[in-house]
Amino acid sequence: MTTTTSETTTVPYVPAAETIGAVMAPGARPPRPSALSASITFGWRAMLKIKHVPEQLFDVTAFPIMMTLMFTYLFGGALAGSTGEYLQYLLPGIMVMSVVMITMYTGVAVNNDIAKGVFDRFRTLPVWRPAALVGNLLGDVLRYLLASTTIVVVGLIMGFRPPGGIVGVLSGVALLVIFSFAFSWIWTMFGLFLRSEKSVMGISMLVLFPLTFLSNVFVDPATMPGWLQAFVDVNPIAHLVAAVRSMMNGAWDTGEVTWVLVSAAVLTVVFGTITMRLYNRK
Repeated sequence: MTTTTSETTTVPYVPAAETIGAVMAPGARPPRPSALSASITFGWRAMLKIKHVPEQLFDVTAFPIMMTLMFTYLFGGALAGSTGEYLQYLLPGIMVMSVVMITMYTGVAVNNDIAKGVFDRFRTLPVWRPAALVGNLLGDVLRYLLASTTIVVVGLIMGFRPPGGIVGVLSGVALLVIFSFAFSWIWTMFGLFLRSEKSVMGISMLVLFPLTFLSNVFVDPATMPGWLQAFVDVNPIAHLVAAVRSMMNGAWDTGEVTWVLVSAAVLTVVFGTITMRLYNRK
């Protein structure tokens, strides 16, 4: 009796690449997002942070209100003879000071994302490389608008009446937002190479306090000593205050406005370039 053993060889099934692609991505591959689309998406992400952490709005609401009320009623009678008259001079300067002060949070947010490793994930995405940084800056534009609107509304309640009307107010706010967007590139640069967000805040406050207080925000520079007037004359914040104040007063100072626009362009080109080089090398 003869026994015949038959062995069956099993060949593993290897699906073709086209088959895998049909299962995983049955539709056509979506097009690469444009630079504008990617930047707006990251800007929306920055605004969602405010939605989930509403305490961030404290700096753009409570702080400007406190500054306006405190300086108006504390110094108004002594410096201008009445709080109403001083408010007409002070409010444009307080608006500039409050918005410029919160530009530092752009660098703090970038540094925080780097510490958490979020930026490493963004760099692996097939999108325009600077989109994550530009998106943060675009998201902060909302903060600048909220702070400006809050101060103007509080000022109107207190008796502020801009001679330039709504056109002058909107033009002044627009110029302030343009300059603040350009100014934020400085803190974005610091956020990339400093080790902690506390370091970013410390450096920014060290720069912002002299620039904002040693300016024409609170008093006319003509009352200052000569050496301090020389500093105010080259202080970019002082030029910004003078430009915004002239717009709200209805007597546009084209020289100051041009100076602010040119300086905003220079800040964007210089610090934007440095920031992108740091970002690509980090």
